[in-house]
Amino acid sequence: MTWPGGPEVASQYQDKEEVVLWMNTVGPYHNRQETYKYFSLPFCVGSKKSISHYHETLGEALQGVELEFSGLDIKFKDDVMQTTYCEIDLDKGRREAFVYAIKNHYWYQMYIDDLPIWGIVGEADENGEDYYLWTYKKLEIGYNANRIVDVNLTSEGKVKLVPNTKIQMSYSVKWKKSDVKFEDRFDKYLDPSFFQHRIHWFSIFNSFMMVIFLVGLVSMILMRTLRKDYARYSKEEEMDDMDRDLGDEYGWKQVHGDVFRPSSHPLIFSSLIGSGCQIFAVSLIVIVVAMIEDLYTERGSMLSTAIFVYAATSPVNGYFGGSLYARQGGRRWIKQMFIGAFLIPAMVCGTAFFINFIAIYYHASRAIPFGTMVAVCCICFFVILPLNLVGTILGRNLSGQPNFPCRVNAVPRPIPEKKWFMEPAVIVCLGGILPFGSIFIEMYFIFTSFWAYKIYYVYGFMMLVLVILCIVTVCVTIVCTYFLLNAEDYRWMYGLFQTSFYFGYMAVFSTALGIMCGAIGYMGTSAFVRKIYTNVKID
Repeated sequence: MTWPGGPEVASQYQDKEEVVLWMNTVGPYHNRQETYKYFSLPFCVGSKKSISHYHETLGEALQGVELEFSGLDIKFKDDVMQTTYCEIDLDKGRREAFVYAIKNHYWYQMYIDDLPIWGIVGEADENGEDYYLWTYKKLEIGYNANRIVDVNLTSEGKVKLVPNTKIQMSYSVKWKKSDVKFEDRFDKYLDPSFFQHRIHWFSIFNSFMMVIFLVGLVSMILMRTLRKDYARYSKEEEMDDMDRDLGDEYGWKQVHGDVFRPSSHPLIFSSLIGSGCQIFAVSLIVIVVAMIEDLYTERGSMLSTAIFVYAATSPVNGYFGGSLYARQGGRRWIKQMFIGAFLIPAMVCGTAFFINFIAIYYHASRAIPFGTMVAVCCICFFVILPLNLVGTILGRNLSGQPNFPCRVNAVPRPIPEKKWFMEPAVIVCLGGILPFGSIFIEMYFIFTSFWAYKIYYVYGFMMLVLVILCIVTVCVTIVCTYFLLNAEDYRWMYGLFQTSFYFGYMAVFSTALGIMCGAIGYMGTSAFVRKIYTNVKID
C-alpha cells in the first residue's frame, strides 16, 4: 500500500494492488558507509509513472536513505514473466562508469515493503579485460495471507559491456506462498551464529566475574580499611594536644577541610557531568525500547528514537549540571546552561557537518540535506534548550544549596610528596583499564554491525554490559579516589571521506562514552566521599 505521492509502508495488500520497488543506494561492497544514489550510475528507469519519495523519519534522512522509484510494474500476487522495462544506450562515458563500479565491486540496495534486497552490479572475467553487467532482475516474493514476508533477488542475464551498443534491462516477478509469520520476516537477516557465539557469552561471564571481584574489593577490603581508619582517628581524638602533635598524623582525614573545594573549572565540569547523566539516561531508555520493540526492522528508527529521547531527557542534563554548578558556588548559571545544553549537540553536529561537506564533494548519498540540518538546529534551539532551562531551574532550587559534611578551609592545604604511581595522571590511566575490559568485546559486536553487514539485535546483552559498566566504573573510581585521599591529595583529577567518516564518528562515540562514564564515576565517588566524611568527628 502506498500513500498518495509518498513512500510505501509495510501493510496489508489486496490482490493485484500495487507493490512499489524502491531503489536506494549503490556503492563498493568493501566499504558499507560509502554509498551513492542508485541512479548515479547510468541505470535506466522503468516506464511506470514515477512516485516521489519523502523521508519518513529524521533518522532516515540523517542516514542518507534516498529512495527512488524503480518504475517497475509489480502487483500483489500477480506473476510477471521476463519483461524488458528499459534500454541503456551505452556510450563511452556510461561504459566507463559501469566499468569503474564493477572494478570496485559495487552492489546496490532496494526495498520492497520495507524488506531490503541486495544485488551486484556486474563482474569481470578472470583476466580483468572484459566486464559484464547483470541485466535481468529475477524477483521471488513470498506472501502469507495478505502480507509480504520474504523477498529474494537473483541476478541473471550477463551482458558484455561494449561501447556504442544498447543493453536491455529486464525483470520478472514470481509470487509464492510462505509459512513465515509477518512478525518473523526479518529473522533471515539476523546472524545468531555471530552474535550468540560462545565468545559473546564468555565475555559477559568474564565481565560479571569482574563485577563480583570489584564489589568484593570495595565492600570488604575498603570498608575494613575504613573501619581501621575510623578506629585510629578515634584513638587520636582521645590524646592530648602534645601527644597529637608528636603523633604521626596521616590519611584522608587530614584533608577534610579541602576535599569539598570547588573544581578548578566548575562551569565546564558541571556541564560535563550533566551531559554524562543525560547520555546515560538516553542509553538506558533507548536500550529498553529496543528490547521491547524491534527497531532494526524500520529504516532509521534507532536514530530517530535516540534523537527523540535525547531531546526529551534534556531536563536531566539541566538538573544535574545546574545543581552541581550551584553547589560549587557558580554564579554564571545561564552560561553554564547554554554550554551544558549544546556541548553534546555541538560535538555531534560539528563532526557530522564536517563529514557532510566531504560527502557533498564526493556526491555521496550520506550527504545530509539542508532542510534536515535546519530541522536538527530547530530541535536544539526550540526543544533541547527550553527543557534544559527547566531542568537547570529545578536543579538550582531543589538541590543547589551546598550540604557538605565538612566546612572548607580558607587556606588550601599543601599537597605532600608521594610515589609516582600515586599521581592523579597515573591513576586516571590505570583506572580506565577495567571499565574498558568490561565492554570491549561488546564494542566489537556493536562496531561490526555499524561498519559491516550485520544487524545488531541482542539488546539484552547490551543492557547487561551497560549495568556492568556502571558498577565497574563506580567501584574503580571509589578505589582510585580513596588512594588519592589517603595520600592527602584532595585535588580534582584532570586529564578524506572514508577516513574522516570512520575516525569522526568513532571519536564522537568514544567521547560520549567517556563523558557518560565520567558522570557515573563522579556520582558514585561523590556519594562515597560524603559518606566517609559524615562519620568523622571534626574539631
